Amino acid sequence: MDAAGIRDRAARADYTAAAQHVRRRDFSLWLPTRVLAPPEGLPHLLAITAFMRYTDDLSDSGPVEGRTQRFEEWAAHVGTALDTGSSEYRLLRPYLHSAGLLNLSRTWLDSYMAGTRIDLDFPGFAQESDHQRYIDTVVLPSFMVGVEAASGAAPDRKFLSFARMLSDGGQRTDFLTDVFEDLQDGRLCLPLSDLDRYSVTRADLEQGLDTSGVRALISATARSARASLIESEQIVGETAPNYRPIIRFMIGMFHKRLDDVETRGAAILRRPYHDAKVMALPLIARTHRMGTSTQALPCRDVQKNRVSGSNPPLTS
Repeated sequence: MDAAGIRDRAARADYTAAAQHVRRRDFSLWLPTRVLAPPEGLPHLLAITAFMRYTDDLSDSGPVEGRTQRFEEWAAHVGTALDTGSSEYRLLRPYLHSAGLLNLSRTWLDSYMAGTRIDLDFPGFAQESDHQRYIDTVVLPSFMVGVEAASGAAPDRKFLSFARMLSDGGQRTDFLTDVFEDLQDGRLCLPLSDLDRYSVTRADLEQGLDTSGVRALISATARSARASLIESEQIVGETAPNYRPIIRFMIGMFHKRLDDVETRGAAILRRPYHDAKVMALPLIARTHRMGTSTQALPCRDVQKNRVSGSNPPLTS
C-alpha cells in the first residue's frame, strides 16, 4: 500500500475493504488483477472496481422502478462525494482517496454514471448503430475510468481508439456469454437486425432452439467480437509497460470465452455461462511470463480463428 502513497490507517482499511469486496463479488477478476497489476496501481484499480461493481449491482437488480430510484439516490451521493471529497460509504471512499492522490478528472466517471443511468431501462438494439452507440455511452467510459484510476494517466487519441475496439469486442463477448441470463431477465442484447439477417426470432433464442440460423447468428456475433479484439491488440504497445500484463490478460480472457462460445454453439442459450475455474491460471502464467512485451498473447485458438470460419462477421 505504501508504494501507492496510502499511509493513512483509515484509508488503508477502506482499500482493504474494497479489495475484499472485489474478491467476494468477482473472484475471476480479482485473481488476475492481484497477480498481474503493478503494486503501485493495485489499490487504485481495486478501489474503482469495487465502486463500479457496487454501482452496476444497484442498476441491475430488482424491478426497474426500484432500480431507478436507488440509482438516482446513489448518483446524487456520488456527485456530492466527488465535490466534497468525503463519503459515508466505505466502497466509495477509496476511489475518492485515489482521485485525490492521482488528481483524476471527473470526465470519464461522469460519463460512466450517465451511461449507467441510460442502461437502467435497457431498450435493446434495433440496429448495429444502436449497439455502437451503447459502446460509446456505456462501455467505453466504464473501461476508461479503470484505466485512469489505475495509472492516473490521461490516454492519447491512439490509445483511445484501441480502447474502443477492446470495449466493443469485450462487450459483444459478454452479450454472448450472458445471453441465457439476459433472456431470463427479459433482455435481448443482440441487435434485431442481426436476428432478421439469419431468420431467427426472439422466441427461438428464449426456447434455446438449435437451428442453423441460431448457430449462424452465434457464430457471426462471435466472429465480430473476435475481429474487434484482434484489432484492439495494439493497445498493449500503447499501454505503460507495468500495466501491459493486465491488459494482455483481459484480451486473452475474452478470446478464451469466444472459444467456449463457438464450441458450445446454441447450448449457450440453455444454461448460464461460467468460466472454467482453472481456465485463468495458465492464462495468467503465460501473460506474466511475457512481462512488458508489447505483444498480445500468442494463443493458437486466436490464430486459428483469424483465418477460419464460414460465417462472415457482422458489420455495421
